[in-house]
This record gives sequence, structure tokens and C-alpha cells, in this order.
Amino acid sequence: MKTDSQLQHDVQAELEWEPSIDHAHIGVAVTAGVVTLTGQVSNYAQKLAAEKAVHRVAGVHALAEEIKVRYPGDPKTSDTEIAKRIRDIFDWDVTIPADEIDVKVEQGWVTLTGTVHWHYQSEAARKAAGKIHGVLGVYNMLTFRQAPTASDVRERIVAAFKRNADLDAAAITVATDGGTVTLDGTVHNWRERRIAEQAAWAAPGVVRIDDKLAIA
Repeated sequence: MKTDSQLQHDVQAELEWEPSIDHAHIGVAVTAGVVTLTGQVSNYAQKLAAEKAVHRVAGVHALAEEIKVRYPGDPKTSDTEIAKRIRDIFDWDVTIPADEIDVKVEQGWVTLTGTVHWHYQSEAARKAAGKIHGVLGVYNMLTFRQAPTASDVRERIVAAFKRNADLDAAAITVATDGGTVTLDGTVHNWRERRIAEQAAWAAPGVVRIDDKLAIA
């Protein structure tokens, strides 16, 4: 008598053997001799061919067929398609460390996990995933690598302010507590306030900005 793993292997081999089936998007699970097919095919003929292929395999007790027919012109909004498009856009975007981020899609909801160095990388990944058609929401579970000391973070932010011609660094005070940065003082307008925030976010290890800057 075949084990479930042996039966799964045989079913997968039979699907691969059948030339009329694009087996790449068909999943096979076996429990107590019952085969469950999931995934998608491009036409109904392939769906029927997959069913027949399973029934040709010795040891199959029953078939639960959950394959969906997705025609070429249909919107590409299945979880598998969404995940692939997210991976593709991550690979293209140089600001996103694609190799360090795992993507899971379940019923249109995307979960991002992994570890990145910078806040802007986490934000870039979240925004990119949210732009994909069919995504209902994004759970951003990305974490940051070991942060530098608070004093080092403060020094980097202050140096960045001094380099920026659009900011009066002397009018802004910077305090750090772990990964939290507090900005206080005055700026001339909302644009300068946004520039200050962006410069602070660029420092490694920053996970939160408490912006108390006032518009002079």
C-alpha cells in the first residue's frame, strides 16, 4: 500500500507526464489516500485532464478537486499571481532588499516578514506591495537589524541637518532614546519640517519619529 507521500509523488509525476496540462500552477496534497488538487489552469479542458490524470494513478481513494479556471484575459488577482508580481517589483526596485524579505499572500492580504537595515527600505516594500492590483491590505512585519547606539544615531542626524542647505540646523534639537528620535525647535515652513523628518528617518536604527518642530 502506498504512503501518502508516495501517492503525492505519483500524482505529481502523472500531471507532469500529461502534455495537455500546464502543471506548474497545480498543487497536490494527499491525506489518507484522498488527493486534493488546488491552483489554477487556463481552460476547462485542462481542469478535466487533471482530474483524469489523478484517477489513472493507482492507490487514489478519492479526489477533492479545487482547481480554478483562470482565463488569460482575467485580472491577475489570485494569491499566487499577486505574490509573483510583488516579488518581481521588489527585484526591480533598488531601494528594496528583496533577498531579505519574505512575502506571503492569503486571500489578497499580504504579509511581509524579514529583516532590513533601514526604515526607508521597510516603507518602500510596504508601498510597493500595496500598489499591486488585487491587494486588500499589507501587514508590514519587517524588523530592523541591530541599531547603532543612540548617541551615534543623534550624531548622524545632526550631521545630516548641517549638510542640508534647506535647514537651519542650529534651530533644531535632536534627542534619541533607543530607536525613537525626538525633533524639537523651529523651522520656517512645512516643507522644512518634512525635510527634517526624512533626514532623521534615513539614520540607521530609527523606528519612530516624535516630531515636535514648530513652524516659525
